[in-house]
Amino acid sequence: MKWRAPNMKWLQSTKTLVAFGVMALGAAGTLAFADTASAHGYIEAPASRAYLCKLQQNTGCGAVQYEPQSVETKGNFPDAGPADGKLASGGIFLELDEQTPTRWKKVDMNTGKNTFTWYLTAPHSTKEWKYYITKKDWDPNQPLKRSDLELIAKFEDGGKKPANRTSHDITIPADRTGYHVLLGVWEIADTGNAFYQVVDLNLRNGGQVQPPSVPTQLLSPSQTDKSITLSWLPSSASQGIKHYEINRNGSKVGTSTTPTYTDNGLLPSTAYTYTVVAVDQAGNRSQASAPLSVSTKATVADNEAPSVPTDVVGHPMEKSIHLMWKASTDNVGVVKYDIYRNNQLVGSSATNSYMDEGLTPATSYSYTIVAVDGAGNRSAKSSAVSVKTKEEEAPSEYPAWDSSKVYTLGNRVVYGGLVYEAKWWTQGNQPNKSDAWKLVSEVTLDWTSDSVYVSGDVVTFEGKKYQAKWWTKGEQPGVSSVWMLVS
Repeated sequence: MKWRAPNMKWLQSTKTLVAFGVMALGAAGTLAFADTASAHGYIEAPASRAYLCKLQQNTGCGAVQYEPQSVETKGNFPDAGPADGKLASGGIFLELDEQTPTRWKKVDMNTGKNTFTWYLTAPHSTKEWKYYITKKDWDPNQPLKRSDLELIAKFEDGGKKPANRTSHDITIPADRTGYHVLLGVWEIADTGNAFYQVVDLNLRNGGQVQPPSVPTQLLSPSQTDKSITLSWLPSSASQGIKHYEINRNGSKVGTSTTPTYTDNGLLPSTAYTYTVVAVDQAGNRSQASAPLSVSTKATVADNEAPSVPTDVVGHPMEKSIHLMWKASTDNVGVVKYDIYRNNQLVGSSATNSYMDEGLTPATSYSYTIVAVDGAGNRSAKSSAVSVKTKEEEAPSEYPAWDSSKVYTLGNRVVYGGLVYEAKWWTQGNQPNKSDAWKLVSEVTLDWTSDSVYVSGDVVTFEGKKYQAKWWTKGEQPGVSSVWMLVS
């Protein structure tokens, strides 16, 4: 079950077919198929075409705005890989192949040495990294093809697993000016796949050192009564970005190595003004970003308990029971649910589901659920539900899942009394939560808000069966268009 990411990730292999669905955002198209890896990533700085779609700096992008890390298809580029004209999209997110001199937002960059940083949402054993740039006489009115490109950098990794943020220093040829496209290719070591990212560049100042660019698009995606979260578009620099300095009301309050920051310990209902400065590895500083004024939320007196959890159901296995219930409501917000087994507290969950493990086969258990808000107010207990674990079956031919072990394509394990099969290399990804695994046992599980589903997955919800049209997580059947009613 899967997709990235977010983030979002509709992929398909010879043995493991995961059909891409159609993502409807005013238009629909058919997505291609490719072998998959549990790795995913995109070029974060300077921001790639796909990442700028996620940031909504590029528009009309289609589904890649949700999954910039998912431009994945066959590797061994340029001998194999996507067809000419499909290099930007990997043959998957076809909007990325649209090409005119003005179609995409460009990143200003000096030629010479520059640092390119990949953000890997799921690192993976890596063969190599390759970087290509368009030739001096390329035609920006035509979709990108192999003959437009020349290799300018290559980094061998020999199967190592890279850091979540991996940077390379690339020398951009001094004879390139104006609009050019850089293609980055991340070749995976043990799947035959690769990830493709294009970066639209406005090149200038041949060969000069590039100081940090000014952080742009500073905004605040969330606030509480005591904190403000900030995000911005990553900067670039020929010396590489060391960190960002965050200033509140003209004074430095912290630093961050990523283009996000949460400022804590603030006063409720108070306005603050922020700027961000990028600092490179040599200590050079950018100019401050445009200021952003944002206010904390008012403190809400919270004396109201959450509503009682309802519709509690349990899916039994031999030694575990998967509980689900209808989410409670609250005037401020529910922060957790306490789970009681036979009137004893056995655990808590931040979502409206819980796996109670370590039980005895063929035994009945009674459960109640209590919702708790941030102020500690507690709902009354839900109605009790009695669930009996299944009879113990003969030992499985497959081993129990082990979070410390590495599994590869085709490996089978038992988790929660069910058999799962690995779709690609994976380690530590829980079978009933990760799209690195497919369910082999012929059962239909209840939908849970914290599980990932891909096209074709079938779940039950409120007594009905639904089938996923594409990658989804947390989108409720019967409400979201990602789900199709089956019966």
